[in-house]
Amino acid sequence: MTDVLERTPTRTTPRAAQTAALGVVCAALATVVWSGSFVTSRALHDSVPPVQQAFWRWIVALMAVAPFGARQAWRQRAAIRRHLGYVVLASFLGVTVYNTLVNQAGLTTPAATMGMIMAASPVLMAVFERASGVRLGRRRAAGLVVACVGVLLLMGGGAGFAAGDLWMIGAACCFAAYSALLRRRPAELGGTAFLFTTFLVGAGLLLPAQGVSVAVQGGFTPTTATLLPLLYVGVASSAVAFLAWNKAIALVGAARAGAVYYLQPVCVALLSWAVLGERVGPVQVLCMALILGGVMLGAAS
Repeated sequence: MTDVLERTPTRTTPRAAQTAALGVVCAALATVVWSGSFVTSRALHDSVPPVQQAFWRWIVALMAVAPFGARQAWRQRAAIRRHLGYVVLASFLGVTVYNTLVNQAGLTTPAATMGMIMAASPVLMAVFERASGVRLGRRRAAGLVVACVGVLLLMGGGAGFAAGDLWMIGAACCFAAYSALLRRRPAELGGTAFLFTTFLVGAGLLLPAQGVSVAVQGGFTPTTATLLPLLYVGVASSAVAFLAWNKAIALVGAARAGAVYYLQPVCVALLSWAVLGERVGPVQVLCMALILGGVMLGAAS
């Protein structure tokens, strides 16, 4: 279905239009929910070490998904074994590394800047898709360019450079590669089973780093201020958002979902202003409008 949507844009059936609309809605839901994870990462930067944030996030996510995905994963265990290399790579990029880099960046980089840098990942998604032979279309390519200009202007309008920015660039590369990889997910792997398995494998890959972090940095004190953000990133930003994002990729592809992902710096900037008190000036507002325009243009079929 996704190949048809990408390669035959001249005529859209009602069913194809509904599929595209659902994909865009799923991508928007994941983007908005993920925006909150940048704020929580920044809020926890002085109380929970980055690796421990990531590890407990995925433990919470596993518990949230297990009632729906564990049984399905067990039924599909033969298919999982056949595609174990693919599953491990997806887990490593999307679970083990991506969020750990985001949490590491949160030590020095403001949440709004983190969201701005992550907005570069749709460009990488489009590049990966184009390299695999998918035609983006003029309107979608134009939307990507417009939104990218908005992001660049937003960063040039006051965002300073910090060491954490390099970690965020790495995170953007990992997320783009993960999103492009989703297009190649074997059809025999169900969405919920795949999600549960990647969470399980990704958390397992984090275990050595978790042990080192606890031994060197010590654990954290479980309080309302630490547990509630971890519950949010574990349930909403992991279980709900990843399921919605994976569905969006399956329906409309990484390039179109990536265009919607440009909403993230807008959402993060507004949330960081409301929750953390980070400043949002007139330049940022104007650039956000440009980003939104690019999203609407790029997401249109």
